[in-house]
Amino acid sequence: MTDRKGKRTGVVLSLKRYARLMDDLHDLAIVAERKTEKPLSADELKRRLRQRGHL
Repeated sequence: MTDRKGKRTGVVLSLKRYARLMDDLHDLAIVAERKTEKPLSADELKRRLRQRGHL
């Protein structure tokens, strides 16, 4: 969308595209929050999943 002078002032998105962008933004926020977390080895992850009854 543009104003009378041709300056860009907005955008039109489908709801589907908007939802995807919001999902991507949410994912990036989670990555930023977890940036300082220590990574888990595959073995440690499996151990924790077994403890919780997920494996």
